[in-house]
Amino acid sequence: MDTSSPAVFVNAELLKMYQGRRVRVVVQVMRNEGGLIVGQSTDGHQLTVKVSQAFPLSHFVEVIGIADGNQSIRAEICTDFGDTFDTLAYNELCQLANGKFKNLFL
Repeated sequence: MDTSSPAVFVNAELLKMYQGRRVRVVVQVMRNEGGLIVGQSTDGHQLTVKVSQAFPLSHFVEVIGIADGNQSIRAEICTDFGDTFDTLAYNELCQLANGKFKNLFL
């Protein structure tokens, strides 16, 4: 496992704490707009992701990249998770990774 540049688990609410840093987020694709994905984060907020490829609507996509702003990410790696995903569990993971158990995550 490469630990030289870890990606913090975030949702849209937590993203603003990590501007300019590497993050990991899951979004459900709502729209593809020529190099951008507009998606819904696991906490229900909208995010914009700069990507190099389009993804099917309604699919869940894990994005690892740099937090560009409060609601946008410049993607480095995107993984299609398909059309079903446990958003509640992922959102809880984000809360744990940035809260009480932060020391357990890179």
